[in-house]
Amino acid sequence: MPQISPQVPLPGSHRSAPSGASDTGPAAPSQILTVSVLVKRKTPLSLEALPGGRVSREEFNQKYAADPASFAALRSFAHQHGLSVEESASSLSRRTLVLRGTVRNLEQAFSIQLRNYQIAESSFCAFTGAISLPQEHAELVEAVLGLDERPLAKPHLRILSPDEKLKAQQAGASYNPPQVAALYRFPTSVTGAGQTIGIIELGGGYNPSDLSTYFSGLGLVTPSVSSISVDGAANAPTTPNSADAEVALDIEVAGSIANGAAIAVYFTPNTDRGFIDAVTTAVHDTTHNPTILSISWGAPESSWTQASLSALNEACKSAAALGITITVASGDQGSSDGLSGNHVDFPASSPYVTGCGGTQLVGSGSTIVSQVVWNDGAQGGATGGGVSDDFPLPSWQTGANVPPPTTASGGRGVPDVAGDASPETGYNIFVDGQQEIVGGTSAVAPLWAALIALINQGRSASAGFLNPTLYANPSAFSPITSGNNGAFSAGPGWNACTGLGSPIGTAIASALDPSTSTT
Repeated sequence: MPQISPQVPLPGSHRSAPSGASDTGPAAPSQILTVSVLVKRKTPLSLEALPGGRVSREEFNQKYAADPASFAALRSFAHQHGLSVEESASSLSRRTLVLRGTVRNLEQAFSIQLRNYQIAESSFCAFTGAISLPQEHAELVEAVLGLDERPLAKPHLRILSPDEKLKAQQAGASYNPPQVAALYRFPTSVTGAGQTIGIIELGGGYNPSDLSTYFSGLGLVTPSVSSISVDGAANAPTTPNSADAEVALDIEVAGSIANGAAIAVYFTPNTDRGFIDAVTTAVHDTTHNPTILSISWGAPESSWTQASLSALNEACKSAAALGITITVASGDQGSSDGLSGNHVDFPASSPYVTGCGGTQLVGSGSTIVSQVVWNDGAQGGATGGGVSDDFPLPSWQTGANVPPPTTASGGRGVPDVAGDASPETGYNIFVDGQQEIVGGTSAVAPLWAALIALINQGRSASAGFLNPTLYANPSAFSPITSGNNGAFSAGPGWNACTGLGSPIGTAIASALDPSTSTT
């Protein structure tokens, strides 16, 4: 008889019951679920050890993808438990083996019990406790995603009410995105041609006719926009007060500023599996080949399991190694991120992304009149920022005077950069046939993504991971010295409200490529 290996808990996989949810009973044993098993790299990846901080796709796949032997061992494990392997959806470069099977077989394979839960209109299955695997298989696995489908992230945007919108329109306080770009002195001799901006969306959709109306109204061509389905999600527009406003904001801000760039929108379910699969899909997408990813969704670090947090952080590290810039909204609920105490939002807190905080911007023509921290109070929203509980202080932040962490494992300061985010000085967008004025740090991620697309056009290679260069060039920013986000106040230099400050676009371009003069 073959020896049966003991089951061991998968590190970081423990879950508590979904907060605020009603348990409606066990999941049906015959229900079919799809699971992504994230497999460890052949070799640990360190950006600091890479010449120039990046590798080619070929070298990445040779050294830092999953080992085919690990896939083979896990395939055997899956088949032993009556699970099928979706080979077409699996990928060594993404380090993702996709399994499919019944609740009964998945429960037996991973030693869990799946139950159904209900929160408002959302029903989903989830488990409590930890996933377990035989020792020899657990050693190969980084995370198992898809067994728990609880909603995870929120879009970081704020829409003005009809009365507030009317006041802003009458006062001329809102902007078309190119006006914001002009205030921040973005390069004007480039359009982002030859670049692709990837956008991650965990809900909502867009109507091509809305995009045509919007861009023609600005006197611009409608950029090439592609919709990519991840884990069965799709472009599914409904109403302006849904996640459609997030999708429109992301596309219209990025596409009107970097009007020559193509845009690839990755639609995915709002779960940890969906979020991580979308990022790994975009990072390893050799068809659309995005050089920048914009992410306007996130959740407090404590909302993630340690395994999911680590898996998404590793996906962001892969992006950095491949020369892909990731810009992420830092959140719209101030220094608390909607919880008690001080917390930061993830993935903005990943040390491999550029976290984007928010300001309130007042301009006249191409001149900034005033700029302070965006803080409209508890109901109106405020820029997220603070100190990570999970990621240590990166080397490039050592001189930034980041406040001390509250945990031994923390220390990374958030955000890194900032831009206009107040809905009171927000962005004019067009969504589901309606004109809206929208703010939130959701606007800052595509704003920065567009800036990098413009800069990339003038470079021989993509700008890639920005933060070490940005922190070495503080004069490329307009520092924000007034305002607070709750627990933290603005001031000279880096601060936990607006990071290094808002961009001086041409100075950012020079810092990222001193040999290129882009006016």
